[in-house]
Amino acid sequence: MKTNGKGPALLRLNNQKRVMTQLRKLRVTSRQDLAETLTLSKNTVSLIIDDLLEQGLIEELGPVSVAAAGRPKIGITLRPEKLKSAGIMVERNVIHWRVCDYFSQVLAEATLRTDTSNPTRLLAELAMLCRELIEHYPDLLGIGLGFPGIVDPRRGWMHISLPLEWQDVDLLSALRKHVRLPIRIMNNVKAAALLAVEQRGLSVESGHFYLRISEGIGGALVQHGEVFTGHSWTAGEAGHLVVQPEGPRCSCGRRGCLEVLVSQPAIKQQLAQRQPGLSWENRDSAPRVVDEVMAQAGGYLGAALSQIMLLLNPATIIIDCQWSASEVFCKAVRDTAHGNALAFTAAHTQLHFPENRIDPANGLALAVLEQSEQRMI
Repeated sequence: MKTNGKGPALLRLNNQKRVMTQLRKLRVTSRQDLAETLTLSKNTVSLIIDDLLEQGLIEELGPVSVAAAGRPKIGITLRPEKLKSAGIMVERNVIHWRVCDYFSQVLAEATLRTDTSNPTRLLAELAMLCRELIEHYPDLLGIGLGFPGIVDPRRGWMHISLPLEWQDVDLLSALRKHVRLPIRIMNNVKAAALLAVEQRGLSVESGHFYLRISEGIGGALVQHGEVFTGHSWTAGEAGHLVVQPEGPRCSCGRRGCLEVLVSQPAIKQQLAQRQPGLSWENRDSAPRVVDEVMAQAGGYLGAALSQIMLLLNPATIIIDCQWSASEVFCKAVRDTAHGNALAFTAAHTQLHFPENRIDPANGLALAVLEQSEQRMI
């Protein structure tokens, strides 16, 4: 049995977290609509809203609808600038950070070049950056830090990172010694997946798969609003699906992985091999050659996506890559994926190619907000 008022206090806190989540996702709503959506009493919602108004975290917008009878609905909205979070993405020799408001709008950002070869030295640099961000933005709710590689997000532990050449690094303990705010440690791609699903407004009831093609290739399944990491934190490693058994050797040691055929370095190499000096940036100089490379790359990716469709059955697959600017590539992806998957499965899986790249630092900042909204047990 709960004593000393802890039960009611905890219930009130959890209800407030639910209200904040709805306010963030709906942007504009009313007390009545919140009560109905969250199945809470109108009195409970009003007490929470009054408290948030007093803190200056939300504002009233005036009547949004007038019914034939009864009180009109008064619109309420968050003041997103009052609640901020930060995301720091680490890549090979690069640190990229963003500070975002509660609606994930970017308020400030910077990209820093640095040496990432030594984990101890880099973590000290990240701790200093965190302290600087907290000093400049004292209303930060927390900081998300993302790394490439196999990361256990619960322990904040890096098992292995081929891009950074790190192995068995305690990320969280090293940072907690210097940073008092809540910290969330994640894999970069998995953080980006959260933002991709959020931006598309996709249903949390369905599973959605996010695939990111850059220096490497990674993926993540977002199910019920959370990233599925798997037993050994490697769920979604689509870059190491073998799509050409006799193909070139991958950094993982095997041949024909998707990553060694479709990643940015792979396409760069293929274009230069076909025509010296040809690159993605000057692709208009040799459209026929580029189309040949893109058609082949799209076929490889489509073959991998058909396996993802059959194994995970996501409602949506989001392909985040610069090759999406090529119609030939997108068509090859769709044709091959649909041709290799069961027709019924393919018909119920939407492929989406975003026009703008997803920034993992933004996803890390969003992950902090979602963590702050998690209900306490």
